[in-house]
Amino acid sequence: MTEPVRLSKRMSELGLCSRREADEWIEKGWVRVDGEVVSVLGSKVLPHQKVTVERQAAAEQSKRVTILINKPMGYVSGQAEDGYKPAVVLVNAESRWSEDQAETEFHPRQLRSLVPAGRLDIDSVGLLVLTQDGRIAKHLIGEDSPVDKEYLVRVKYTRPGKLPEQDLKRLNHGLIMDGKPLRPAKVYWQNDDQLSFTLREGKKRQIRRMCDMVGLKVIGLKRVRIGGVKLGELPPGQWRYLRPDERF
Repeated sequence: MTEPVRLSKRMSELGLCSRREADEWIEKGWVRVDGEVVSVLGSKVLPHQKVTVERQAAAEQSKRVTILINKPMGYVSGQAEDGYKPAVVLVNAESRWSEDQAETEFHPRQLRSLVPAGRLDIDSVGLLVLTQDGRIAKHLIGEDSPVDKEYLVRVKYTRPGKLPEQDLKRLNHGLIMDGKPLRPAKVYWQNDDQLSFTLREGKKRQIRRMCDMVGLKVIGLKRVRIGGVKLGELPPGQWRYLRPDERF
């Protein structure tokens, strides 16, 4: 017999919401299991049981915003650390991109529970996703995420001559990091000193470490795409809303 699992975990597995959202909805009595309201945190269910949510939950979820920001250098993705400010401090009415086509009006309450869906190092720039929607965060974060991310990386070769073709092939597939083989990547030259990296994983400082393994020093790193969403013409330090027609 299959073991029961926490209701909040099952809701996350089903893609209904994040675990945090699930706990909120359970407490509010918005979750049903086989048609019966379950309002006790920590309740467990069997995989075959039917889990549904009330319309209030869907309505609340639809109000949650996802923001795309062009993070400048010198800001951290998440909570403030070592005296550096988090990128969320850049989100205000004045810094919204004037060409944002979304009809959503900005309100400071949208900053509540607005968290980064993935990280971008303090010395890297480009596309950063901040979201209140647990489904989007779950989709973008984690080793099992199906979403690829594209970066433009300016480099300098620290050894004599040029980067050997064999080392470029190793960047695509063949490097080992933290004792584990890296997933296949797509890496190619954009021009004489800039590489394009497309990855489906995001170990800490992965691209910089990959480059270091083959004698390349990273001079600049910019994320330009996450899944089907591109940075485009969004200016540094400005932000816009994710449009309803955009999908990661």
